[in-house]
Amino acid sequence: MAQDSAARPARRAGDHGHRGRLSREVVLAAALELVDREGLSALSMRRLGAELGVEAMALYRYANGKDALLDGLVEALYLELEQHPDHAQAAASDADWRAGLHRMALQTYQTCLGHPHVVPLLATRMLAVPLAQRPLAVLRSHERMLALLRRAGLGPVQAAAAFRAVTAWILGYVSVELGAMVDNPAEPDPSFRLGLHRMPVQELPTLREITPVLAERGGYAGLIAGLDALLDRFTREEP
Repeated sequence: MAQDSAARPARRAGDHGHRGRLSREVVLAAALELVDREGLSALSMRRLGAELGVEAMALYRYANGKDALLDGLVEALYLELEQHPDHAQAAASDADWRAGLHRMALQTYQTCLGHPHVVPLLATRMLAVPLAQRPLAVLRSHERMLALLRRAGLGPVQAAAAFRAVTAWILGYVSVELGAMVDNPAEPDPSFRLGLHRMPVQELPTLREITPVLAERGGYAGLIAGLDALLDRFTREEP
């Protein structure tokens, strides 16, 4: 046991660890890497402290518990979204409101696919956190989408309704894209790989028929087709 503890790097009680001096950005980046690698169940103050080479108590200066870490993961994802290669171009050319919304959708889609374990938090944590207490990066995203919808000529009531619909569509689409579909990855036969034999043919004939198509991602084209259908609905002039 003495040899094991000697071989293991010591955790520090201060704010210097394996990655140098701690900061909120360093802590959230480490949390995101841990969750990307091992899933949300692996995240705890103690485990994150071990990742950073510090005692768990040293992290409370940057996140005051597990819930704050979960909110921080949402913040980290939105901050990464702002750093997307197309973000600066989108911000500079948002005079075309529909193209701006297309870019927002694409950036969100690509960023979320890179962090699949964090995607459920975009719904659950937003339900738990009042609007004004959400991270500034999240609020900036809300502001940009609403500004684009207002630029489309929508009044406050219409813009709010469109904001809800567009947000639900983008996050719902990403969630469906990331949904587990494969029953047995090692099975070469598509039907058995997807587990169609587990679905009763008499009760679920349509689901069995469509599942192989559902197993293929809809991609950006499907995302934009649905987005445009919503935008057309909200921007269409009533007779």
